[in-house]
Amino acid sequence: MKLYDYWRSSAAYRVRIALNLKGVSYDTVSIDLRTGAQSATDYKSINPQGLVPAVESDGKVITQSTAIMEWLEETRPQPPLMPADPAGRAAVRAMMAVVACDIHPLNNLRVLNSLKAEFGATQAQIDAWIARWITAGFDTLEALIDQHGEGFAFGEGPTLADCCLIPQVYNARRFNVDLAPWPRIMAVDAACARLDEFAAAHPSRQPGAE
Repeated sequence: MKLYDYWRSSAAYRVRIALNLKGVSYDTVSIDLRTGAQSATDYKSINPQGLVPAVESDGKVITQSTAIMEWLEETRPQPPLMPADPAGRAAVRAMMAVVACDIHPLNNLRVLNSLKAEFGATQAQIDAWIARWITAGFDTLEALIDQHGEGFAFGEGPTLADCCLIPQVYNARRFNVDLAPWPRIMAVDAACARLDEFAAAHPSRQPGAE
């Protein structure tokens, strides 16, 4: 299996965590977003969207981080990263969507570059923009973890919700967002940090990391 990756991509970070939790070995192909490698013809022949991550396995390419994680859960069901019951699975998917649909798309590299280039946003304005959407999403996740968490975002062990949450916590720290208002998220972050699978997926341990 190949993972087309960029060390600081939070979407790729999600997939690295899921792969590690599933015990799947893979080869990393680094796609440097800073140099525009994602727009190169050879990479766009693999992923026409020109984004990371992408996974290549058995002659097939799968894109979009949440689709990759769901595919992993379906093809490698052990250990499970989704609850057994439909309501539980829906709750985990809702948590995933708060990150993958509501926070991350507004704060990704393409959007931040557009804010600078097209609207002349200052760095202070960009930082405020980032914090605004992280705050809105984390307020929601804090409440959902209060409802469903028992040490992790949902239940007593890691799920795909944690795979999405932890990279977003990394992003919040990167952009100096004060995390004190969300003690439940911080407790989940601490629990995940104690697991080798999360530690091995951390951006600082990836090829090309600064």
